[in-house]
Amino acid sequence: MGMSEFYGPRDDQESIATIHRALEFGVTLLDTADMYGPYLNEELVGRAIQGHRHKVVLATKFGIVRSATDPTVRGVSGKPDYVRSSCEGSLRRLGVETIDLYYQHRVDPNTPIEETVGAMAELVKAGKVRFLGLSEAGPQTLRRACAAHPIAALQTEYSLWSRDPEDQILPTCHELGVGFVAYSPLGRGFLAGKINRFEDLAPDDYRRKSPRFQGENFQPNLDLVRRIEQLAREKRCTAPQLALAWVLAQSRDIVPIPGTKRRTYLEENLGALTIQLSPSDLARIDEVAPKGSAAGTRYPQEMMPMVGR
Repeated sequence: MGMSEFYGPRDDQESIATIHRALEFGVTLLDTADMYGPYLNEELVGRAIQGHRHKVVLATKFGIVRSATDPTVRGVSGKPDYVRSSCEGSLRRLGVETIDLYYQHRVDPNTPIEETVGAMAELVKAGKVRFLGLSEAGPQTLRRACAAHPIAALQTEYSLWSRDPEDQILPTCHELGVGFVAYSPLGRGFLAGKINRFEDLAPDDYRRKSPRFQGENFQPNLDLVRRIEQLAREKRCTAPQLALAWVLAQSRDIVPIPGTKRRTYLEENLGALTIQLSPSDLARIDEVAPKGSAAGTRYPQEMMPMVGR
């Protein structure tokens, strides 16, 4: 996402080099969406995977509708016609014949999930999509979706400062055999320890609108990061490596997708794979960063109704 929008200036050359470096390291899952840009990120990923398609598990999403005149205005659609047209657009921009994992980005409250998933299932039958996923769906919606067609993965924000999925979502996924994809496992970059002041964010950075980066929430969240950094020093790793290792340690069927647009941070993130956390390490992390310790909601209030439907 950040390669094309939301987190400061773009550098397509470095972004493509980062994707190629990831493939060299054996990273296989690439996650994008039609609304990133909008559309620009799918085109970028499409260029990056030319000649490498066989190495990639390609995931993209539909469902968030952005205004052509004002990109900050967003709606949600899960209407069958929209599902079909969105898939055609994604296939064209990505330059592929089949999408490996196709997500509904947000649940449309005005379209029964059975209708949306039914249209997605038609794409599977047509060979345009291999597997289906949902993003930010609630447990009951996930159950209804699975009854209509097998759902391979649910994608939801999950990290040391966003642990809500532990209540209902993760148990439901385990029960139904649905994989869990953790987005923003580094707390939109905050857990990486590189943001020390609100002013460190670019003027057009999306995070300036995030409650956890604003006002009185900023300092308590920065204090949380400092505690994580101390634990990381004790483990002789970096804070982002510790945060990713924690997500990986929660379950074998959880796949974190840390976003980055630079090779340096990619290689740092991959270092998390070498970190082993003992039960005592995990208990210490729970003491330092207990569930609910982050200050502020993870989205602005007007956007919160779009998650967990």
